[in-house]
Amino acid sequence: MTRATWRTRVGFVLAAVGSAVGLGNIWRFPWLTAQNGGGAFLLLYLLVVVLVGVPGLLGEMVIGRRSGRNPVGAFGALGGDRWRPLGGIALLASVVVLSFYSVVGGWVLRYTLASATGAYFQAPQQYFAAIDYGVGAAGFHALFLLATAAVVYVGVDRGIEVATTVMVPGIVLMLGGLAVWAGTLDGAAGGYGFYLSLDLAYLRANFFDVLGAAAGQALFTLSVGAGAMLTYASYLGEDRSLAADGTIIAGLNTGIGVLAGLVIFPLLFSLGVEPGAGGPGALFISLAGAFADLPYSRVVGVVFFGVVLLAALSSSISIYEVLVSYLVDERGASRPTATTGVGALFLVTGTGAALSPSLFALLADTIANLALTAGLLGFLLFDGWVLGRLALDEYELGAGRLARLAGRPWLAAVAVVLPLFLAFTLVTGIGGVLGVALTAVQAGAVAVAVVAGCIALFGRAAPA
Repeated sequence: MTRATWRTRVGFVLAAVGSAVGLGNIWRFPWLTAQNGGGAFLLLYLLVVVLVGVPGLLGEMVIGRRSGRNPVGAFGALGGDRWRPLGGIALLASVVVLSFYSVVGGWVLRYTLASATGAYFQAPQQYFAAIDYGVGAAGFHALFLLATAAVVYVGVDRGIEVATTVMVPGIVLMLGGLAVWAGTLDGAAGGYGFYLSLDLAYLRANFFDVLGAAAGQALFTLSVGAGAMLTYASYLGEDRSLAADGTIIAGLNTGIGVLAGLVIFPLLFSLGVEPGAGGPGALFISLAGAFADLPYSRVVGVVFFGVVLLAALSSSISIYEVLVSYLVDERGASRPTATTGVGALFLVTGTGAALSPSLFALLADTIANLALTAGLLGFLLFDGWVLGRLALDEYELGAGRLARLAGRPWLAAVAVVLPLFLAFTLVTGIGGVLGVALTAVQAGAVAVAVVAGCIALFGRAAPA
């Protein structure tokens, strides 16, 4: 069977940006920013993206292009069958993420339609409470999932590439227009001040809490750790510079996330809405309810939620493709059969999350962050200690002079430095779940022990 490829570099970049630009940028980023000190969160988030996200993204892309396979097949082809379970973590993370993601996608679809009638304007909190979970939520989750499956069904070049080439520019244009308009509203300056001003006292007092939230958001929004970027890179040719493409993808994704903040915070402050009110439901309660007080409120609502819907679809497509690619590569399934089978799986898991608020919260707030962090930790250790020089060789294929100069520092970072950071984040996250309060020194010591043990295991098991 001939494996699919991207038709153009622009198509790949926009598909990868679409994978990264999703609900993480527009739904998750603003309320996490609001709950973690505004500018303090923004600063740490940008630092984590540059210092951890971009090198991690390249590490995942290296494995994908070198293997030309899905996550499970990639580790099996490059390291032997004993490494295939590492790819299984990526599959598990994909199932976890899309199981709750499609539920939120259903909310967005419902709000896009409801904006045309203004159904939620007068009682936004009651409206959201009536539609967030239950049979109706399961139904709209199924519709969102069907739209995702339709694009994946058509294929990589004719479906995913074509769809995201239209979606991503549309997201940027509509968000940019909304940002310009939001800047003209009374009170917008207060929103900019909250969003862009750095409160050092807050940062010092809450550093590790803000850092954990920023790290989780960076991995979530860059779509690393679940194998989506690995899968997309597996369709790449060797003439592409991974360093250049990865930097462009991360830059565009981060820029769109920052742009979303320039829309949402001026809107909130102009209407006297408290930032962070409503938590994960903020987008659907605080902001959506405020649309009623704006000129052309229904038009604004349709455009805004239309942007969010496009972003949600572009990301869900990439997560869905991870499992489809696995079934096509490893199980010999046809794309139509694989797409149908994966759809049936997510119909069940997503319906469970749509019917159970506690299951939704467990997946979205806890398991997703831990799974993505663990997945990326395994990917980078595999790059550094199993592939080693081969990872550097793959990184340098198609790379320019400047990117080649950064090659050895990149390999050192993915082998030791970034795993220590990810292990620290994972340890503190697990400690929080278990209710164990660890000091920074204690968490750091455990993280060092975890990484040292993994390095010993990975290095000893590396193929000759």
